[in-house]
Amino acid sequence: MQRLDLEKMHLDDLWDLHQEILDVLDRRLESEKQKLQSQLDELGRKFGGSPKDIPQRRPYPKVEPKYRNPTNPLETWSGRGKTPRWVVELLATGANLDELRIQ
Repeated sequence: MQRLDLEKMHLDDLWDLHQEILDVLDRRLESEKQKLQSQLDELGRKFGGSPKDIPQRRPYPKVEPKYRNPTNPLETWSGRGKTPRWVVELLATGANLDELRIQ
């Protein structure tokens, strides 16, 4: 179909064509996904493994919070990861990190 033909088509016809294209794409993508999954499963069996044998990230223990916001006790921080804004703001005002430590 040429671009000029699309420009001349009625809006309802274009919308129907759009829906039909989406349906065809959906079916083809699902079919391709199933093919690729079966190929991956076959490769896993061929080389002595299954998808379940893929090493998973080891579980880490829950880290208890070490610091608490004195103005809002619901805000806590374990001391790991990115420093929360409330800690940065309190440190900028001259507070010490030890003052925020949970006893």
